Amino acid sequence: MDIFQSVIMGIVEGFTEFLPVSSTGHMIIVGDWLGLKQDNFIKAYEIIIQFAAILAVVLNYKEKFSPKKINLWMKLAVAFVPLGAVGFLFAKQVKAMFSVEIVALMFIIGGIIFLAVEKFYKPKEHFVDDVEKVSYKQALWIGIAQIFALIPGTSRAGSTIIGAMLVGLTRKASAEFSFLLAFPVMCATTGYDILKHHNELLMEGNFTALAVGFVVSFIVAYATIKLFLKFLERFTFVSFGIYRILFGIALLLYV
Repeated sequence: MDIFQSVIMGIVEGFTEFLPVSSTGHMIIVGDWLGLKQDNFIKAYEIIIQFAAILAVVLNYKEKFSPKKINLWMKLAVAFVPLGAVGFLFAKQVKAMFSVEIVALMFIIGGIIFLAVEKFYKPKEHFVDDVEKVSYKQALWIGIAQIFALIPGTSRAGSTIIGAMLVGLTRKASAEFSFLLAFPVMCATTGYDILKHHNELLMEGNFTALAVGFVVSFIVAYATIKLFLKFLERFTFVSFGIYRILFGIALLLYV
């Protein structure tokens, strides 16, 4: 991997990780376009840029990472449990589902669901607009919705945002809860990947590409979170639904 490839992949990861568009599909296409193969270095690189995205969440919401916010993190823990349990128990089955065709199909299905939900979504006065006011029951339902993210191409952000909107959160609160929920989820997956591929991380010598990817992914992820919230102040998720459908179709044609 050269510096140009590292920059491009870092941008893709940072931009798509927290948007409801599935970073998996984009990484597949861009990685293939750049001629990258899934060798040990690429696995190590992906761990590094995911870790950078985690830090972007921490910096954006540093006031939430405090002992005073223990109630919020208990709710996030409740939301994490369904995905953690199902992912652990059915890891082999989930891995077996992966194919570019399934990723493309789930892009399209997810896009249709976004359009359907937005058609009937009418924010009301009692809707939760502050993530700290989310109830444990709502957190659990969001966590159950997040299970669908185990299907490749569904998008973790997409499934949690849809789940949050359906249980009475505003668009902004849905996105913010999704951002914060990404922290325990990505810490768990990244931690597991580090244990699994620690030799690759220590042995691979292209530290310049790793460092560049880390910095780029962090900066882009940080900016994306900020801009996404600004976007939701004026617009809905309809554009994301349309984009998912078009991207899914393009991915099927590409295959």
